[in-house]
Amino acid sequence: MNPLHWIPLPVVVPLLAAALALLVEKLVPRRAVDALAVLVCAAVCVECMWLAHASAHAPLAYWYGRWGPAHGPVLGISFVVDGAGAGASAFIAGLFALTFLFTWHYFEEVRAHFHALMLMFCAAMIGFCLTHDLFNIFVWFETMSVIAFALTGYRLEDAALEGALNFTVINTIGSFLMMAGVGLAYAATGALDMALVGKILAQRHAEVLACGSFVLMSAAMLIKAAGVPFHFWLPDAHAVAPSPVSVIFSGVMVPVGLFGLGRLLTIVFAGVPAVVSLAHGLLVPLGAVTAIVGGFMALQQTHVKRLLAYSTVSHVGVMLAALSLITVQGTAGWLLYMLGHGMVKACLFMAAGMLAAVLDSVDELELYGRARGRPVLACCFFVAGLCLAGFPIGIMGSGAEAVEGAAKLAGDDWLGPIIIISSATTGGAVLRAGIRIFLGKGELPAGKSPLPKESERGDRSWLLMLLPALVLVCANVGAAMPLERMARAAAATFVHMPAWDVLSAKQAYATPAVPPAASVGEFSGWLAVGIALVIAAAQLFLAGLLKNRVWWPAQVSIRALRALHAGCVGDQLAWLAAGLAMLTAGIAAVSVLQ
Repeated sequence: MNPLHWIPLPVVVPLLAAALALLVEKLVPRRAVDALAVLVCAAVCVECMWLAHASAHAPLAYWYGRWGPAHGPVLGISFVVDGAGAGASAFIAGLFALTFLFTWHYFEEVRAHFHALMLMFCAAMIGFCLTHDLFNIFVWFETMSVIAFALTGYRLEDAALEGALNFTVINTIGSFLMMAGVGLAYAATGALDMALVGKILAQRHAEVLACGSFVLMSAAMLIKAAGVPFHFWLPDAHAVAPSPVSVIFSGVMVPVGLFGLGRLLTIVFAGVPAVVSLAHGLLVPLGAVTAIVGGFMALQQTHVKRLLAYSTVSHVGVMLAALSLITVQGTAGWLLYMLGHGMVKACLFMAAGMLAAVLDSVDELELYGRARGRPVLACCFFVAGLCLAGFPIGIMGSGAEAVEGAAKLAGDDWLGPIIIISSATTGGAVLRAGIRIFLGKGELPAGKSPLPKESERGDRSWLLMLLPALVLVCANVGAAMPLERMARAAAATFVHMPAWDVLSAKQAYATPAVPPAASVGEFSGWLAVGIALVIAAAQLFLAGLLKNRVWWPAQVSIRALRALHAGCVGDQLAWLAAGLAMLTAGIAAVSVLQ
């Protein structure tokens, strides 16, 4: 069986299933459409895992229409399957399958439209991970954005439409930036295949156009990944989107933006010294700032979905810093962290959706003690919160250790404390919310919550809602060791992809040896968990004392952070422009110094 013939199917099959669902929605029971969506995504997940195994020793290239490279320019579009791309695609499809199971009988009145959008969303993300063509990356980027706009405002309520509008404005600008960056790369090289563009840029030293192209495309990827200062759209979108959509946004869509940035750094611009210097000199510190801002904003939230959205921003910062090290060890840590974070965050958003379905709220103050009779859900919530806090057992904990070890090998010892801060603040916020909701402990602020009530359809099977969350949290805790070996092998291929010539008919590739990671032990993980518990206890039982005794610069900083995150789209555009200017100034400074 030739695996090359199967490469297009992970994208083609969900698109065909979406069309079929719309075609037969009035002819079959609603549960048949639910089952179709689950089975299609599960089948795609299995196929992507098989492709990951088939590409373990050499990446696989599929040229559409057999328009492969000849003696002239490369005109064809290719999908290139390596361990990282196929593994990410398998995780995407698997999470969609579990999300469809969670949403079983979720929308009765709209029948198959939600399923069709989600299946197309799945296909777009997988296409983004597998494509090896810059313009094709833009196409999948824009496809993801358009579908995400529709899913965010799916309820057609005022708050949902406002969040979707902010999302639309910011991400549409990201699409323009992406298109402009692709245009500059084409102007500099006359090519669109990523390997060929990288090869020509390394030979011609087209610094000005290459740097401009990277700034524009990296800004677009950072918008999709919600890195500071491009992150303002994410909490607004999460707060109003249906919970299954939030599962996908935080679980896979945001990390996919970092996946695209990684492809740019390791394939397209790997031979441009200014870009490599900018990645280490600016993107690593930018990741640290993102981790801190997201963590401290999470501590200020009582709306569970908004809290989880800010925690996603924080952990994106850790992943951005790890990826920007551009080392095998850092990439392995990023891949593990991405998988663990996706599992944990998806579990937590599913828990928030279950609370909204049975208790008509996702505000921890309103839910105070009302979920005492849900012990299994409470266990899922607290275990996921501990994993988010840096618990050293599990995929996310292994990823954090690997990132810290890679940072030490790269000479960035300061990144370890940043990881602890991110884990402790986000984990502390989640544990605090869980203690209030499931145990009914801690002080309550005076007055009623200013947040509007949020409810979801409650007449659904509790077991089908709970089962995916249980699977995700158990997989995060129990599958660390095999996935760690796979992540290290995939990272070697990911970082050293330019060593493999996709343009040659001979597809010879020797997987580079993976240097051992620096040993950092589990101390940092336990320390982060301890700090998270202290933070949760302080916010629960010492909130009044801390408010009166806290140092005034801290109060000013908290007020400033809240003011910056007011949700005004004009402010978000201003910060987007500031971020773009920062990247431009950074690469200009690097070019001058070199």
